[in-house]
Amino acid sequence: MSEEIVFDCLHAEIVNYCLYGNKENDFSTLEYIGFTTGYRLIERMTRDVPRFKDELETIKFICTDFWTSIYKKQVDNLRTNNQGMYVVQDKAFRFLTRITPGEKQLEHAPKFVAFTCGLVRGALSNLGINSSVTAEVQCIPACKFHIEVSRA
Repeated sequence: MSEEIVFDCLHAEIVNYCLYGNKENDFSTLEYIGFTTGYRLIERMTRDVPRFKDELETIKFICTDFWTSIYKKQVDNLRTNNQGMYVVQDKAFRFLTRITPGEKQLEHAPKFVAFTCGLVRGALSNLGINSSVTAEVQCIPACKFHIEVSRA
């Protein structure tokens, strides 16, 4: 329990540090910190795991084991169009659960999900999947992460 509080406080301070005085809401620094963190975390988590057989299996690992190790729960829903687009839904996203739902608070939601977008993108990158990850918050505390795999 105490490590969860420390993680929540650390995330809040990273958000404050990266965005302090930034009127343009440039979340690239938050996303980059998430990317490097995810890249390193997944390397440690998968060192004793056999290689994934395909892209879908890799995404499923992110939604179960990776997500659980960070947020202490699995995602609520995973959808795909089988063409490189995945939607990961968390109905009670950890960094949004302490925010009071409302229109004004909805404006601030992107700064609380940018780190996680980078986290997922970094983990996938280390596993050989180049992607872009964006988040959509329509109703606090629910969040949808859109993962688009780059076909190159």
